[in-house]
Amino acid sequence: MTTRVLTGITTSGTPHLGNYVGAIRPAIAASRAADVESFYFLANLHSLIKAQDPEKTQRSTLEIAATWLAAGLDPDKVWFYRQSDVPETTELMWLLTCVAGKGILNRAHAYKAAVDRNRAEGEDDDAGVTAGLFMYPVLMAADILIFNAHKVPVGRDQIQHIEMARDFGQRFNHVYGREFFTLPEALVDENVATLPGLDGRKMSKSYGNTIPLFVPREELKKLVFSILTDSRAPGEPKDTEGSALFQLYQAFASGQETAEFAQAFADGIGWGEAKQKLFERIDSEIAPLRERYQALIARPDDIEQILREGGRRLREKYATPLLAELRHAVGLRDLGASAPAGASRGAAKAALPSFKQYRQDDRFYFKLVDAEGAVLLQSVGFDSPKDAGRRVRTLKLADTGDALRLPDVALQAPAEDVLAALRTLREAAAGPG
Repeated sequence: MTTRVLTGITTSGTPHLGNYVGAIRPAIAASRAADVESFYFLANLHSLIKAQDPEKTQRSTLEIAATWLAAGLDPDKVWFYRQSDVPETTELMWLLTCVAGKGILNRAHAYKAAVDRNRAEGEDDDAGVTAGLFMYPVLMAADILIFNAHKVPVGRDQIQHIEMARDFGQRFNHVYGREFFTLPEALVDENVATLPGLDGRKMSKSYGNTIPLFVPREELKKLVFSILTDSRAPGEPKDTEGSALFQLYQAFASGQETAEFAQAFADGIGWGEAKQKLFERIDSEIAPLRERYQALIARPDDIEQILREGGRRLREKYATPLLAELRHAVGLRDLGASAPAGASRGAAKAALPSFKQYRQDDRFYFKLVDAEGAVLLQSVGFDSPKDAGRRVRTLKLADTGDALRLPDVALQAPAEDVLAALRTLREAAAGPG
């Protein structure tokens, strides 16, 4: 079975060494697997939430596209496209908006952080909060669901967005009575390298401590030589732990090279010599990429053609047919057309109670909701989704209040209402007669 893996790349700022080591290099290596269909898109619609400088948005899109191509992404073997070139994504976003619970969006990390900042400053909760920031998770869900991606590589702080995409897709499937959407899984690589910046903190544009990926050779050298070090003189042993120089070197070197560099630290290598070795090691890997990048950036029309062609082919193969199917399913259809098979069944399903399973803070939960979405029963956190799933299966068979009195669930409604909902689910599963 081919696994679809989707990666979004926000078009904000200039790529730096941390982006290359932590995201670009491993993603391109993963794209070469034989059993993977890879989707890489430039998330230029997402970038508008923070950046409203048209020239900067355009330039960043060009630089990031050129960076991925220079680093080895092959547009003939993967899907490489610009988010705004697939307008079906924003149409799907609206369809998902109409089934997405506002309560879920209220709990999105970025929105909650904005509200918390406003409260700390004595402002109105929503001061300065745009609808774009609030709806960001729905657009991200549309990016994923439109191509029915199986896996989405994300950092731990983005897991919540994948859970939301699952919730919105599951809700749409439930309301309209068919499995239109595959429910995606977050792919978290705990071994992703996080590089230190010039001042030893995490390399980040927000700290202003980055080393841009494709600066000229002499500027790269100047930046490497400006990395903060301690006052130990040549001849004094130096610690590799906590050393930004050592961590940067390790990210570009082989195991043997890293061991030799660690020995040099123990032998008291001078900081100037250590920085020279780091510069040469980084430049030996980046120089060929820099040359390709400069050639690409000088031909923006060629990059434009690659992105447009990627979007055109994707729309033709996936997006346009799916949206035609979804339009028909929700009733946005030719007035003379017949209802799709299973439509009445879908309406009946929409009126049923349902179990919702979700993940939060590395624990797995479920809740039973009625046809209107009101919570009837809420679980505690489980160690694994299998444990939560087993408890759900047990509850589905419950016909007395005993199964509702265990410590791993809390009733949010009278026991008789919960039992009635469970009976309704069993009868629906049994079918007529």
